[in-house]
Amino acid sequence: MGPLLWLKRMLTSSIGLKVMMALSGAALLGFVVAHMAGNLLSFAGQEAFNEYAKGLEDLGGILWLMRGGLVTAFAVHVAVAFKLFGDNKKARPVAYVVHNPVQSTVTARTMIWSGLALFAFIVYHLLHFTFGVIDIDSSYAGPLAETGDPEVLRDVYSMFVAGFSNVGVSASYIIAMVLLGGHLSHGIASLFQSLGLRAPKYRPLITNAGHGLAAALVLGNISMPVAVLLGIISTGG
Repeated sequence: MGPLLWLKRMLTSSIGLKVMMALSGAALLGFVVAHMAGNLLSFAGQEAFNEYAKGLEDLGGILWLMRGGLVTAFAVHVAVAFKLFGDNKKARPVAYVVHNPVQSTVTARTMIWSGLALFAFIVYHLLHFTFGVIDIDSSYAGPLAETGDPEVLRDVYSMFVAGFSNVGVSASYIIAMVLLGGHLSHGIASLFQSLGLRAPKYRPLITNAGHGLAAALVLGNISMPVAVLLGIISTGG
């Protein structure tokens, strides 16, 4: 089988689509874990957090390559999700008169909608913290960001604190993390199933591990805006 024919089958078969969904989801999950781990350095103080941010910037082209891979994984994940959603709709054009889903959960049945909500949040999050289009005063923190001196740390910590000091910003972030937790609690188990790694005897373990990881990510990410609002993370200490 030639590579083009193999790719065509991957893009058109249900199994192939689910594998691409799983692989792109695994890449995005890895990013979420790494992103949270880095941001938790905010609890270590301004210098540690700014050093971490500078370390990322110093990666240069490698960082942009990683960003490109992340954008690709995200685009594939969204495109495949819509494709599978559309295929399922076509396979069942007439809705059930009485729909009583015994085994599927609310989270599983609303994956497409929680995914769309998370997509909207990611766009907002990038416009706010990365590109500084929204709430510019808190997105780019003062003189340290404007020196142009590579030896001077950009004050990302102050940007972080200023952003989450806004109750509305923190609330949107917390709501998004709760949605992310629900998305992941189902998605992690589905990932293993799509890759054929969810043997029946390990199914409870994988399901519980997925729930546990999702909960840890939610609590870890929520802890930061809450800590800023409570003054635990601040620019005054």
